[in-house]
Amino acid sequence: MLKSIKTKALLLVPLIVFVVMVVFFAIGYLITIFLRIPFSFGFELPIRLLGLLVLACVLLFFGWFFRYRKPVDVLISTYVTFSKVKRDAPLQKLSGRTEPLVVQGPYRYVRHPLYLGVVLSMLSLFLLLDYSFLLVSAILSLLWFNFVVANFEEKELRAIFGEQYEQYSKEVPKIIPFTKRRKK
Repeated sequence: MLKSIKTKALLLVPLIVFVVMVVFFAIGYLITIFLRIPFSFGFELPIRLLGLLVLACVLLFFGWFFRYRKPVDVLISTYVTFSKVKRDAPLQKLSGRTEPLVVQGPYRYVRHPLYLGVVLSMLSLFLLLDYSFLLVSAILSLLWFNFVVANFEEKELRAIFGEQYEQYSKEVPKIIPFTKRRKK
């Protein structure tokens, strides 16, 4: 059973993530047309280089993130969580999720560092490529992650980890770092 879940996770999750990102780019593009936002702002070389620097930092951030959660574990937990949406299964059922609660590395600063990394990568591409729809897409993605995806995922994390996750969520911000005061 676990091998079947792993295989499905490795195939379906990247495909779904790709489709979702294309949808956000398309919606961002349509919004820029509808609102008549210039397609390009004419960024000079220093701003584009800043975008390249931010992109390099995002890649380092992902490297740091994957030191604490293996990519395959992320894909499997994502598949298991969101397959519950499809089946309308209760979140309290563990469905093979047995990984420990990670509160180290980037998880010390945000509860959902992967979502932060995706939004920052989109912002870095906006600065680097100077396409306004990338900024709109990044904002839409942040809103989607913050108000839809993370909220659903946190219901399952609370069901799995209970009071441990509840305390963690009180101390660590959801996606945007340094928006809560940490207790010493």
